[in-house]
Amino acid sequence: MVSADTVLGRMELARRSVGNGFGAWVAPLATGAGWWTLQGANAVGGTLDRWRYPQLAELPIEQPVLLVGMPRSGTTFLHRFLVENGVGVGQQLWQMLLPSPSLQQVVRPALPLLGGINPARFHDPAIHKTGLTEVETDDVSLLFRHFDGFFLYAFALAHAVQDLKALVDPALRDESARDFDTWEQQWRRTLVATGGERIVAKLFSAVARLPAVMERFPDARVVLMVRDPAETIPSTLSLVTTTLDAKFGFWSLPKEVRDRTLARLTDALVSLQDRLVADWQSGAVDTDAVHVVTYPELVGDFDRTARSLLEFLGHPVSPALDAAIRDVADRQRTRKSGHRYDLARFGLDPHLIEQRSASVRALFLQRAP
Repeated sequence: MVSADTVLGRMELARRSVGNGFGAWVAPLATGAGWWTLQGANAVGGTLDRWRYPQLAELPIEQPVLLVGMPRSGTTFLHRFLVENGVGVGQQLWQMLLPSPSLQQVVRPALPLLGGINPARFHDPAIHKTGLTEVETDDVSLLFRHFDGFFLYAFALAHAVQDLKALVDPALRDESARDFDTWEQQWRRTLVATGGERIVAKLFSAVARLPAVMERFPDARVVLMVRDPAETIPSTLSLVTTTLDAKFGFWSLPKEVRDRTLARLTDALVSLQDRLVADWQSGAVDTDAVHVVTYPELVGDFDRTARSLLEFLGHPVSPALDAAIRDVADRQRTRKSGHRYDLARFGLDPHLIEQRSASVRALFLQRAP
């Protein structure tokens, strides 16, 4: 069996999985070559950074805003709102590809020409609008830096004949220390590159390791985003499969492969939310230090929700920010998502999904308007 403990091992697993499952044997080789090229460039950039920005070694990460939530729970919307309105700075996709401020100065003028290498170019904008210059989830940095994490599992490993969920289950393979170090290093570089003072990060993998995150970053302002799993699970499956279909023709694959992929992704998502519930109910999470924002609140009463959140973050509401809150609140009342999905297409039993959602609803969603 190929070991998942090394980058080369994970690359080999991905190569076999994508080749055998999707019939694509060249794409993994191109991806691997691109990944190693990035590592070489970033090694050079890191050397330059140590010379040009000596403050990187000691720069404190003060009161970072950590948005924690399942995929498709509203974290992207809130993440971008906070960054766009000056609450803090977030990492754009290209900055996670090239975290070195030295390299970023060189590459920035060429960004309009690099759309062809955008790793998110197969995403459906009706589901999730993204691009090289969009602020994105910090979890993707783990794929770019370590060729690891939930993105690797969802897009390259979930359909494999061998069940590889253990790669991303922190109860079986815990890489938290490595991941936290990576985030902290990249946040420092982002602060230096942007001149910002506060990080706003979006971390969906923290759902399954919230106590460890809060222990590592004790002065963080943790915001937990919660949406009904009966909505987040099929929405996430729709996002992943639409991307896989654009790249590999997912919906043309044999039914056995499709069903296996959907079942494993569903299981992984349920495991994430179950870990959060268990940690919350056991007292492992200091719940008084977490600000909970539910999706119904975010959509139905953005004005009150945003102001309550900003108070928790200790961020003043300037006239410009006040106007932005009012504008978004007005648009949220009439907004209709263009994203549509069918539970049956993903093999989801509505009654089973309802049962698996009960604990999340009981803990967090009964307070929602």
